[in-house]
Amino acid sequence: MNTSSRLPFLDGLRVAAFALLIPYHVGMYYVSWDWHVKSPAASDALEPFMALSYPWRLSLLFLVAGAACQGLCARLGSLGTLKDRSLRLLLPLLFGMAVIVTPQAYFEVLTKVPAQLPGDGGYLDFWWAYLHGGRYCRGTDCMTVPTWNPLWFLPYLWVYAVAGAVLAALRLRPRAIELPAWAWLLLPAVPMALLRVFVRPHWPETHDLVHDLYNHLQYGLVFAIGWASRTPLAQGLWPATLRLRWAALALSLAFWVLMLSIVHAYRDQPWPDAAGVVYSTARGALGWWGIAAACGWAQRAFPRESPWLRQASAAVFCLYILHQSVIVLLTQALKPLALPWGLEAVLLIVLTFSICSLAYLALRRVPGLALLVGIQRTPRRAAPSTPRVMGQFTTMAVTSSVSEPSDSAASTASSERSSRGDAPAFQRASTSRHKGL
Repeated sequence: MNTSSRLPFLDGLRVAAFALLIPYHVGMYYVSWDWHVKSPAASDALEPFMALSYPWRLSLLFLVAGAACQGLCARLGSLGTLKDRSLRLLLPLLFGMAVIVTPQAYFEVLTKVPAQLPGDGGYLDFWWAYLHGGRYCRGTDCMTVPTWNPLWFLPYLWVYAVAGAVLAALRLRPRAIELPAWAWLLLPAVPMALLRVFVRPHWPETHDLVHDLYNHLQYGLVFAIGWASRTPLAQGLWPATLRLRWAALALSLAFWVLMLSIVHAYRDQPWPDAAGVVYSTARGALGWWGIAAACGWAQRAFPRESPWLRQASAAVFCLYILHQSVIVLLTQALKPLALPWGLEAVLLIVLTFSICSLAYLALRRVPGLALLVGIQRTPRRAAPSTPRVMGQFTTMAVTSSVSEPSDSAASTASSERSSRGDAPAFQRASTSRHKGL
């Protein structure tokens, strides 16, 4: 495969993933899983529907990011990729941790342990203390600040991009691997399931970059697959997912139903070891089949470039950086109105999209600030023949938040380790970001 060839459907995947991200994080306000702030109307009503996407949405973004980084490396070379990734990922990370994420931490402390707020409890006093570091604890559950919250994706992506650029500098010549289409559904699903069964019970998600073995193995794997898909090594991925998109969708739905069935069957009792293993296997396999279905259907939905898709893709990184703080702020602004939760949720989704879009349109005109919020400014007089690497993926593949619910067992953690399985996200209020409050 010509690594400089453009895959326009990846822009569509990126935009579609973000279109799901805001409703998902609004949903986190209303479910029983732990999050920064919680609605008084929180319940388990939305949890089965959110469980359909959380096994694969983060991995999908790493796959797309891997393909994007390979295209970038083919154009800029290894050194140019290192410079670009450091500028485009680390600067927004530092600015986001210092400025944009702070409201999330403030309202989390305000609503959970208000007595620990510094000074008179105001935002500026908290911000000053936040920048100087510290810990806020509710029992044994602590949050260390400054924190990156949903921006954890950026340092992970930077590490994987550096590793890819270093390997690319070795100028290895991978040979094309001819696999039947069905192999692209089965082979990646096997390690994803095995990691879920055997690794995660002992090394669960932490998102602290250093001590996060399970996440590095699963996200590093899909990033590598994405990178290899732009080389002869795995160029069969895209035609295979297009051809088997119906099968991937059917498998995803079937294993989602299986997960829900196990959760329902053992809702009020400890899980047997076998049920934990089956649940973990289904959860891991769904993590790949959801990706395969999304890739296949994206090729059908976005077969060619379009101006609106390119513009939307250019805005995604900025909207990703802003959206979770906007959601948190809006929840606190709307809470005194005591609206029905369904109406309030719709308002949160619409207002978040609107505010973030307006902020992008304004910030892209401010050169220095644009870079800090993930906006890649392009020269006005760029030559028409200037190649673009997978649309605005030269900026970043969007991340999802770190707020995927934990699917730890309803029984104790020790029983989960012994069974080498997960139990449901629905039975424990937890979050896969940093330890919150």
